[in-house]
Amino acid sequence: MNVYKYPEQREWKTILQRPLADASALEATVNNVLQEVKANGDAAVKAFTKQFDKATIDELLVPESAFLQAQQVLDVKLKAAILSAKVNIETFHKQQLTEQAPVETMPEVLCWRKNVGIEKVGLYIPGGSAPLFSTILMLGVPAKLAGCKEIILCSPPDASGNLHPAILFAAKAVGITKVFRVGGVQAIAAMAYGTESIPQVFKIFGPGNQYVTCAKQLVQQQGVAIDMPAGPSEVAVFADSSANPAFIAADLLSQAEHGPDSQVVLVTDTEQLVEACRQQVALQLASLPRKDIAAKALENSRFIVVKNTTEAFELLNTYAPEHLIIASNQAAELAEQVINAGSVFLGHHSPESAGDYASGTNHTLPTNGFATAYSGVSVDSFVKKITFQQLSEKGLKNIGNMVITMAEAEGLQAHANAVKIRLNES
Repeated sequence: MNVYKYPEQREWKTILQRPLADASALEATVNNVLQEVKANGDAAVKAFTKQFDKATIDELLVPESAFLQAQQVLDVKLKAAILSAKVNIETFHKQQLTEQAPVETMPEVLCWRKNVGIEKVGLYIPGGSAPLFSTILMLGVPAKLAGCKEIILCSPPDASGNLHPAILFAAKAVGITKVFRVGGVQAIAAMAYGTESIPQVFKIFGPGNQYVTCAKQLVQQQGVAIDMPAGPSEVAVFADSSANPAFIAADLLSQAEHGPDSQVVLVTDTEQLVEACRQQVALQLASLPRKDIAAKALENSRFIVVKNTTEAFELLNTYAPEHLIIASNQAAELAEQVINAGSVFLGHHSPESAGDYASGTNHTLPTNGFATAYSGVSVDSFVKKITFQQLSEKGLKNIGNMVITMAEAEGLQAHANAVKIRLNES
C-alpha cells in the first residue's frame, strides 16, 4: 500500500495512474484472436477455449438439461437471494421506462421520440476464479425490460467444460436461454462476427479483464457497439474522522479481491485514519480465501491524505472512480461535490457490495477514468431512441420560410426546393 501525504495537484495524475498492461503488446495479442475467430468460427473458438481455459468443448451451446441440473443442485438460500435481488433490480430499472409525449414545437409541427429495443445483444459474464452470476441480473433485467428480441450470453467454462450452476440459474431466472460456454477475447469475437453456433449481435455488454476490454474496443472500431470500456474493477473511498477503519478496510478489500489488476484508493482529510485502516486491511486480508489476489491488487493501492474535503473531492473527480464510497456523517452534503463517478455509496452503512448484488442499481460501470464521460448500464443502454416528426399542411406553412432561408444560406438549394414545391401546391 502506497501512502501519499498532502500531494500537490500537479502530482495527482501520476499518483492516480491505473495499473495497465503494455497497450501495444495487448492489442496485438487480442487482435490475433479476433481475426482467427472471424476467419475460422467455431473451430477457432474451441481451440482458444482449450488453450486459455483448459477446457475441451464439443457443443458451445449449453443444453437445456444443464439448466435443469443447475436448478436442482444450487443451494436453496442462494436461489432465493438471486430471485430477491432480481426483484430489486427490476423495481429500480422499471422506473427508467419512460416514453416522451409528442411536443408541438410550432402549431401543427409535432416531434416525438420512441424507445426501441436493440434487436440482438450479447452479454459477457466473467467466470474463472469468480463466476459473476450477479452480472447476469444487472444486464439481463434491463435487456428484457428494453424489449431486446435476441439476448445471448457467453461465459468461460471451467476445466471440465461446465458453467457454474449459479450462472445458469440466474440466466434462466431472467429469461435467457441461449448461453454459450466460451469466454475471453474469443467470446467477444464470436458475438461481434458470428460463428456457426453463436449469433452475431449488434451490441456487446459486460465487464472483463484488460483483454476483454481491449477486444470490445477493437470490435467497436469495426462497427459493433459496446456498452462502455469496463475493465478491471476499482473503488475509491473518501473517509473523514467519523469513519470506521474496519468498514473502510472491508470496502477496499472487497474490490481488491476481484483481481490482481484491480485498484483501491482511500482519500482522507484525517491523517491518523491511514494507519488505522492499514492495520485493519492487514488483519482482514489474512483470513480471505482470495488473499493472494487481493494482496497483489493492494500493491497498486493508494492512501492519500489531503488538506480538506474540497481538495478531496477535486482529487476524486480527477480520478473518476467506478465506485465511490463517502464514509462520512455528512455524506449527502459531500455528494453534491461529486461530478465524475460510476456509482456512489453514501454513509457508513452503504457498502459497495450492496450495489454489486442486490440494492437495485446497476453494477456494470465505467472504469479507468471513463466515468468522466460514460454512465453505468441502464435500460437506456439497451434501446435506440428514434425521433419522429409529423407536419400538417398548415404546419409546413408555419415553418417553411424558416427552412428555406436556412437551406439557401447553406447553399443547399434542393433542401429548400423540397419545401417550396409543397408550399406551391397548397
